[in-house]
Amino acid sequence: MATYEEVFRRSLEDPNGFWGEAAQNITWIKKWDKVLDDSNKPFYRWFTGGELNTCYNAVDRHVLAGRGDQAAIIYDSPVTGTVQKITYSEFLDQVSRLAGGLLSLGVKKGDTVVIYMPMVPQALVAMLACARIGAVHSVVFGGFAPKELAVRIDDAKPKAMISASCGIEGKKVIAYKPLLDRAIELASHKPDKCIILKRPQVEAPLSVGRDVDYDELLERSQPADCVTLAATDPLYILYTSGTTGVPKGIVRDNGGHAVAMYWTMKNIYAVEPGDVYWAASDVGWVVGHSYIVYAPLIYGATTIVYEGKPVGTPDAGAFWRVIDQHKVKVLFTAPTAFRAIKREDSKGEHLKKYDLSNFDALYLAGERTDPDTYQWAADLLERPVIDHWWQTETAWAIAGNCRGIELLPIKPGSATKPAPGYDVKILSPDNEEMPRNQPGVVAVKLPLPPGTLPTLWQADQRFLDSYLNPFPGYYFTGDEGYIDDDGYVFIMGRVDDVINVAGHRLSTGAMEEVIATHPDVAECAVIGAADNFKGQLPVGFVVLKAGVDRPAEELQAELVQMMRDQIGAVASFKKVAVVARLPKTRSGKILRGTMRKIADGAQYTAPSTIEDPVSLDEIGVALKGIGYPPPA
Repeated sequence: MATYEEVFRRSLEDPNGFWGEAAQNITWIKKWDKVLDDSNKPFYRWFTGGELNTCYNAVDRHVLAGRGDQAAIIYDSPVTGTVQKITYSEFLDQVSRLAGGLLSLGVKKGDTVVIYMPMVPQALVAMLACARIGAVHSVVFGGFAPKELAVRIDDAKPKAMISASCGIEGKKVIAYKPLLDRAIELASHKPDKCIILKRPQVEAPLSVGRDVDYDELLERSQPADCVTLAATDPLYILYTSGTTGVPKGIVRDNGGHAVAMYWTMKNIYAVEPGDVYWAASDVGWVVGHSYIVYAPLIYGATTIVYEGKPVGTPDAGAFWRVIDQHKVKVLFTAPTAFRAIKREDSKGEHLKKYDLSNFDALYLAGERTDPDTYQWAADLLERPVIDHWWQTETAWAIAGNCRGIELLPIKPGSATKPAPGYDVKILSPDNEEMPRNQPGVVAVKLPLPPGTLPTLWQADQRFLDSYLNPFPGYYFTGDEGYIDDDGYVFIMGRVDDVINVAGHRLSTGAMEEVIATHPDVAECAVIGAADNFKGQLPVGFVVLKAGVDRPAEELQAELVQMMRDQIGAVASFKKVAVVARLPKTRSGKILRGTMRKIADGAQYTAPSTIEDPVSLDEIGVALKGIGYPPPA
């Protein structure tokens, strides 16, 4: 077998040969003219001239190969007491019928469909049904606040929406229909149809003319065949926080994405077709798109759809029960999940009740895995615990330990080495490569490998401005980090104002916009402070309008409620400090980076451009008043 170094070197020196070979694992309607098309730099395209259908590759071909009786999906829902297996044949029937239903409602190739669903198999059916007919889907995390959903509706302009009567978060049942109706009310664009899955936990009255019952639509619809799509046609849009508070619509193509998804299952995760693979995430996030839906199904594995939590559904042994019951080979989740399990069951007593003999490895991503969590999980499981680093934009790991090629020694705190296809560099602000062990901006030399974003949804200029123009010739990741003497990549954090709360990337700019609407607030800033459990938590600073004098606790409660209403509970916004002024440069820029260092208890130097150095001391006093920095 080739070593990691040999595979990595070939991926950079001969991308056409490397990815052309990988593409042989995908079923093509028409083979490509070019593997890597660099005729329109910096807009690189993969497999131009090629034609395929992603749904066919994820569903039909496995049935045609005689594997229709294999489970495609295991739906495990401790919150409803449901365990259900759906074979590839059954899945094909549901997907093709919903595809036919969408066609009957006027949805056609090139249209967009917004999916706003809980963690149920129908969410996967919806995604694949769109892919089947060439409709571009955009999944929005179920339960997102109406305002945020409305922004995405206005950007994607869906012909139809697919939703459910409710989602279940732990012990809470969240009615989706009122949120959906309010979002459509707020949005300028109005979808023609809304397909609603009625769940028994919550009634959802249907609006006459617009709303359609999901089950009834499936019942009356004829199965639809797969349409032919260009490799470069869009498969989906996935919105991620932008630094301006306006979300960016990451575009994923069909060809390069299918090739990359298949390749990663074997080479990064070391699983085989037919194995049970579990990404404990949500279909609303990129992990859900890549590793609950597309990669396992394109590869022919069995994927788990889990509607529950790591703790509380019913206890901290929930993950071990799922691994044992369904013979899971690989689990991929966020470090936050393991921090929750560790907090509830630090000695791993629950693990003793279960048989994990089929279990090979744990993969963590979403935010950096701190060495303490890594060590605890590694000691408890006695199996490889692999931290890997990637982004919504890339769809798969930029750096990781490619266990299917060669398991490299693990260094806690590092995502190991760049994945094949990614030429990772650490740059200075002047676009110069930094020496080993020196921190700088993490960038990837162009071209990016297949599966990564070719552009933003109807926003080529914003794509250039956000990702390619900051460091010409490179993809700007927005992260800081360094590479050590052994070539291991260490990611230190974001360089912009997007913070990472339990794996959810959220814009502090969007949070500031909410706070600024409060009638008593003159100025505000939000930073992400380090948190041992969730990675980062937002902390708000407000300067009150002249003459306003009121209890800080009262104001904090109002702002927390506003944040829940407009951003959602996922923001975990709970702390607000009232200050006399915000520290700024002479040009008026708020020193958020310095404020974050104070909150984290890190060393900092006041920049020479600061307007008033005393303002930083005042921030320190205010932070102490709300418990920052936390005790070591």
